Amino acid sequence: MDIASLAGLVLGLVMVVVGIITSGGVSAFGDFIDIPSVVITIGGSLSGVLMSNKVPDFINGLKGMKLIFKTETADAGEVIRNIINLSNIARKEGLLALEEAASGIEDAFLKKGIMLVVDGTDPELVRGILETDLVCVEDRHKKVIGFWEKWGELGPAWGMIGTLIGLVNMLNKMSDPSSIGPSMATALITTLYGSLIANWICSPTAEKLKTLNANEIMMKEVTVEGLLSIQAGENPRVIEEKLKSFLSPAVREGFSSEGGAGGDE
Repeated sequence: MDIASLAGLVLGLVMVVVGIITSGGVSAFGDFIDIPSVVITIGGSLSGVLMSNKVPDFINGLKGMKLIFKTETADAGEVIRNIINLSNIARKEGLLALEEAASGIEDAFLKKGIMLVVDGTDPELVRGILETDLVCVEDRHKKVIGFWEKWGELGPAWGMIGTLIGLVNMLNKMSDPSSIGPSMATALITTLYGSLIANWICSPTAEKLKTLNANEIMMKEVTVEGLLSIQAGENPRVIEEKLKSFLSPAVREGFSSEGGAGGDE
């Protein structure tokens, strides 16, 4: 599990609770719980998101939140090492030997590319097929990210709608001065809920999903370049140096110290 996502979510809630208690005492906490405001803000904003998406995309968007808690099972360094190992096999035993090596690979994208190379597919066609796959993956990711961005956009808007409803109710009871303060407080709670939806949940979730998407796309780009280099018969050392350009300087140094490529000259 990604501790950063869980810690951020919990700490955000703790900060709000501590802020309420320290400013108004434990008894004040109940003043910030209002069921009609929850219905208007969360229900209303989700209804807007539903209108903006098809039902399957809406469901996938909701499910997308669990992705921010998952620890990534692979990184670019591991992908590069796999490519280098495959390039050494191809250099020593030929491209056909990669078919047997592919049987132990779990990465479906890498395995698909290997089989295209083994089948003697034209390099430009290999690139086209893999990049089309890559674009489709990114499009699916963008739909999930768009779900959270749209919800973050509509949350505060529906919070304001709830506030306006509360103000109308308050103005209708102006004859009772004692009700003005409580009515105003209730009206403002929906704005608070809308801000929490946007800034505590939706915006951080969308940003984390963007980061995960960027990492996955980068690893797939590494895979495409690596496979095409293997198909072109390039030296494993050259392939390693080429693929390491995708890594940040710090990660690149760590990768070098691990002896990423064995290679034949």
